[in-house]
Amino acid sequence: MRACYPDEEGFIERDGVKIGYEVFGSGSPTIVLLPTWTIIHTRFWKMQIPYLARHFRVLTFDGPGNGRSDRPLEPDAYGPARVAQAALDVMDATGVDRAVLVALSRGAEWGLKLAAEHSDRVLGAVFIGAAVEPHHPERAEAELHFFDPAPTEPDRWERMNVNYWAEHWDDFAEFFFSECFSEAHSTKPREDCVRWALETNPDVMLADVTRMGQPATLREWAERVTVPTLVIHGDDDHISPPAAGRAIAEQTGGELVVMEGAGHIPLARDPVRVNLLIRDFVERVTGAEVAPPRWTRGKARPKRALYISSPIGLGHIQRDLAVAGELRKLHPGLEVEWLAQDPVTRVLDHAGEHVHPASDHLANESAHLESECGEHDLHCFQAWRNMDEILLADFMVFHDVVASREYDLVIGDEAWDVDYYLHENPELKRFAYCWFTDFVGWLPMPDGGEREAFLTADYNAEMIEHIARFPRTRDRAIFVGDPQDIVGERFGPDLPLIRDWTEQHYEFSGYITGFDADELADRDRLRRSLGYRPNEKVCIVSVGGSGVGTDLLRRLVRAYPIAKALVPELRMIVVAGPRIDPAVLPAHDDLEIRAFVPELYRHFAACDLAVVQGGLSTTMELTANRRPFLYFPLRHHFEQNFHVRHRLDRFGAGRCMDYATSTPEIIAAAIAAEIGSSVEYEPVPTDGAARAARLIAELL
Repeated sequence: MRACYPDEEGFIERDGVKIGYEVFGSGSPTIVLLPTWTIIHTRFWKMQIPYLARHFRVLTFDGPGNGRSDRPLEPDAYGPARVAQAALDVMDATGVDRAVLVALSRGAEWGLKLAAEHSDRVLGAVFIGAAVEPHHPERAEAELHFFDPAPTEPDRWERMNVNYWAEHWDDFAEFFFSECFSEAHSTKPREDCVRWALETNPDVMLADVTRMGQPATLREWAERVTVPTLVIHGDDDHISPPAAGRAIAEQTGGELVVMEGAGHIPLARDPVRVNLLIRDFVERVTGAEVAPPRWTRGKARPKRALYISSPIGLGHIQRDLAVAGELRKLHPGLEVEWLAQDPVTRVLDHAGEHVHPASDHLANESAHLESECGEHDLHCFQAWRNMDEILLADFMVFHDVVASREYDLVIGDEAWDVDYYLHENPELKRFAYCWFTDFVGWLPMPDGGEREAFLTADYNAEMIEHIARFPRTRDRAIFVGDPQDIVGERFGPDLPLIRDWTEQHYEFSGYITGFDADELADRDRLRRSLGYRPNEKVCIVSVGGSGVGTDLLRRLVRAYPIAKALVPELRMIVVAGPRIDPAVLPAHDDLEIRAFVPELYRHFAACDLAVVQGGLSTTMELTANRRPFLYFPLRHHFEQNFHVRHRLDRFGAGRCMDYATSTPEIIAAAIAAEIGSSVEYEPVPTDGAARAARLIAELL
């Protein structure tokens, strides 16, 4: 799922070659994000589009040879003149008179030609990792042998050979993008680029290569540029050395920003910094009126907290509301603003909380997970990796919020975007920051093989390095649970034990239910208040706040008539939740299907049995209320299968069911066996929210 979809899309055609374009946003001015070398298409701008489109109008198009554009094999279809003309044609088709150009790598060729020869259409130009002379010596040497016979055992740039491409295009792509991303822990952008490279082919690439711009021509264009320019170049660029960036800046009279430690594509690896540089440049060259930041003397303003609650379902918001309530007791007058998205906003509205209006700009993470799921199957780790552009887009919303208003405290309950990008950009932190989580450590699924084991370890290693290098970023890290709730595995080979490391870097609040189980202990009174009769056995079926559980609900509904025959007094209530339309579920006489139910935990406390997915919040609510329950972990959901199950086993709670082997008959038999049974769970502490609030209150 994309973080931002185009408001307009179409094609232009010149000399029989169709070029696909997309338009995002409606602001002013327009930014044209130019294509680069044909090896990838313009999805490589995915980390820039959502942010820039909130402030400006953004136009992208795929050059010939990749993406939505045609793939001609005639060399005349490629080169600076053709791509520059395509940019002008697309601007004409979309009503753009003048624009700011942004180019990556070889895109500098078309950007220089446009700025030099069509300055009346260009407001300014940004060149990132400009791939102009000089080249790295090793690469330049290899290109001299481009048409030689294919090497049998190529060493590095010897792969830059047209005959090798014909037989081993995938290997070249792997090598090339490993050079583009010299930064550690760059597995995801490298994978993206390789996948996009495989959408074109060596024949197209050969046609394109023969029309590369000549160094003398590029220098001549650069010296003719009169519009403002910004040159961004990584000092660890393995494709185009920093000298190339310096040359462009000198020849165009532009500003040079050297990103120390960055490689060839910083817009993917360091997108926050690149986005802010582009926005600042556009506002400067266009004379945009920027509202001065509002400032209030510290002692004259109330204490204010920004609370980000994980939007994946509804599991976190119940505890976050409880923590916020306890925090207000310790700091009366504390203002709490919530940066949240559906379905969390429904709970916050019901609770009368203030949702920050910028929440409307957040890309929906629940919807993304739903788009990634199969039949009761969600590869949680991979889905999270595929959410990279959404996480970045949401962090940029967060950045705009905290940059425009003073906050004493930011609380992030599994706000992965905030935590990751604050560690990547620690200079942006100007508030106390508290991080919440109820699990630590990505874990591979057994069928993921060596690759998944490597990737999870790599992600864990990056997190460990973040904490070691920037311990000041998290002023407080709170684990929602106790040390024994943490799994006994390692983060990966040669990495620490997860429990040992967590005990060194976290405080522990105990589990936070978000309610007082003692107040729900009188079940007879509670059942009467909810309309449940003494002579019926109530079974609550729920799969949480996302739409991932639709298949489980359908199977449970099919099990209902069989279970009803086994338990005549059965009353089953299916809670579809806020993101599942009850109309998509099959119906049976006497079966109740409801949509969103506020304070569902009260119904869980009153029921005789619950049947749920494997999420931690729901299962721990049932554990705290000492109710019997069946739970079905999502296949490939490492958190539910490892972290949650470990904790439930510690409490001796629930009966784990395998969706793959649980037919409606098996489910019905399990319902009949477990409904109304007595349980002996380990008690769940009731002071978790107060303990967490005391830890956080010290930051205020």
